[in-house]
Amino acid sequence: MWLALDTSCLTLSLALVRPGGEVVEHVLVPPPTKQSEALPGVIDALLRRHGLTLKDVTGLVSGLGPGSFTGLRIGLSCLKGLAYALRVPLVGVSSLAALALDGPEDVELFSVAVVKKNELYLGRYQRRGVAVTALEPETSLPIDAFAKLVGATPGARVIGPALTDYRLALVERGVLSAQLLEAPVVPSAVALARLATMPAAYDADALFSLEPHYLRGSGAEENPKFPPLAGVESKARLITPKEP
Repeated sequence: MWLALDTSCLTLSLALVRPGGEVVEHVLVPPPTKQSEALPGVIDALLRRHGLTLKDVTGLVSGLGPGSFTGLRIGLSCLKGLAYALRVPLVGVSSLAALALDGPEDVELFSVAVVKKNELYLGRYQRRGVAVTALEPETSLPIDAFAKLVGATPGARVIGPALTDYRLALVERGVLSAQLLEAPVVPSAVALARLATMPAAYDADALFSLEPHYLRGSGAEENPKFPPLAGVESKARLITPKEP
């Protein structure tokens, strides 16, 4: 049994999926519930409803973002701890790609999540069946630049959690309402599981090296009052300390 989790936005998405793709149950935990409070209790409750325990979990799938720095740390840390304790493989999948898998087929999809005020994460994808193709590397754009991009790509459709906050702002900047889809607005843990390629066995090195897809430094790291240390990349990272 696989357990998949996405915490890249404010709504937690959790799914129990059989390796063949059959969905046992998909759970959404929206705000105001805090993800730090919901985990790991929501995982335990999901397993119990189906007469299962953690010992029945054979693989774990985590959404890697980009998205909320705090949410990604919470979700990946939780699954890393479980993977280490259970000695089962953990794989990461782009949360923006998961959005695209739930989008319409054969059109360019702009999957968007919030970076900070007036700035968006962007993934450009196309879905055909159960396959998602990245058209360009994921990036981030100011909302004005993104609105111009959408206007210059009339065949594209926009999906993702950023539309919850910025739908009206994009329309005010000239984006056609028809390009802004109502769903999906949350990266689905089911989509993550369907995009995942699960290793045959647990690999400690792969587990410890797995990091969220931040794309950029956090607000704290980019604060001019606290310049980065010489030789240290300005990027939040989950690093496993090496033995001295």
